[in-house]
Amino acid sequence: MSQVQNDSNILVHITMKLSDGSAADSTKVNNKPAKIIMGDNSISSAFEAQLLGMEQGESKEFTLAAVDAFGESNPDNVHYMDLDKFSKEVPAEVGNIVTFTQPGGEIPGMITAVSGNSVTVDFNHPLAGQEVTFVIDLIEIL
Repeated sequence: MSQVQNDSNILVHITMKLSDGSAADSTKVNNKPAKIIMGDNSISSAFEAQLLGMEQGESKEFTLAAVDAFGESNPDNVHYMDLDKFSKEVPAEVGNIVTFTQPGGEIPGMITAVSGNSVTVDFNHPLAGQEVTFVIDLIEIL
């Protein structure tokens, strides 16, 4: 049976859990498996190392430190914006995720604080700075 190699393209279901065991996200929710191209630098080398040698139909669970999962939280990705940049359609409420268009695409940010006319928006990945447990179900080696 073939195994995942450094240059494999694979189809996987990924379920992510936080350190308290709660589910953060899963490709199973919408039944849309993720395609991973090994060696294209889209995932960390520590993540890739966990996939090497897996066989089709195999499942594996592993935990990665924040730096190898979604990176550490970067204070430079926290921005302060004027309240007047928000509207009834896009209210400035803590917990809301807002998307801003930048050159090169859109980036989502979460509103973490509203104080007077200042709104704090965190553009770090929601799981940045956290240890994440991954459950990988290898569907197919393409």
